[in-house]
Amino acid sequence: MILAVLLPGGFTFSVYRYLSAPDPSAAAAPPTTEPAPEPKEPSPSENERRPDSPIDADAYGDWDFRLGSVAFKAEKVGGWTYDSCAPVDRNGVLARNKCERAVQLAYKAYRGHLTAVQVIMSFPTTKAAKATAVRLANSSGTVKWRRDKMLDEYVYGKRRVTSIGRYVLLTVVAADKTAQAKAMRFHHYLHTDRSNGFLFRDPTASD
Repeated sequence: MILAVLLPGGFTFSVYRYLSAPDPSAAAAPPTTEPAPEPKEPSPSENERRPDSPIDADAYGDWDFRLGSVAFKAEKVGGWTYDSCAPVDRNGVLARNKCERAVQLAYKAYRGHLTAVQVIMSFPTTKAAKATAVRLANSSGTVKWRRDKMLDEYVYGKRRVTSIGRYVLLTVVAADKTAQAKAMRFHHYLHTDRSNGFLFRDPTASD
């Protein structure tokens, strides 16, 4: 089964922001939108969790993506599960929107020439998740992520935000010159593939 990203009546909010070195959270250009590719079915590690189970970093391993002629791999180099969103809340936006729980995942690819950090946040309602995604799209300093797992120097640096049902996903990718040509597609597919895993966790995302 291949899931389409644009769902009838559903809400999927995707934004790119260019970042200025050396801080991957600093924006350098206005956000732009981009259509997502048709992703593969989410991996078993994401499917095996019950829809009502709390998000957990241990549920995610290395990323091994294949769809037709498209293939990407990334090694998981860290995972952190937080019982609240306080550790990733920079200025109180997550608290005001009643963020309940957060997970951070760190990856590297192309022998360390590309790094990625994903922050997954769960909310009590779809409305709260949507409001947070909008705020994150317009402010690069809302969420704290593990910058120690990102490249210090890079030529590609972007972040992408998506709201799916009661969840918000933030994906930040940085790449040096060696991986620059592959970074945009890698970022696009990593974020889209991970986003679609939440369609199984939150059936209301497709309502």
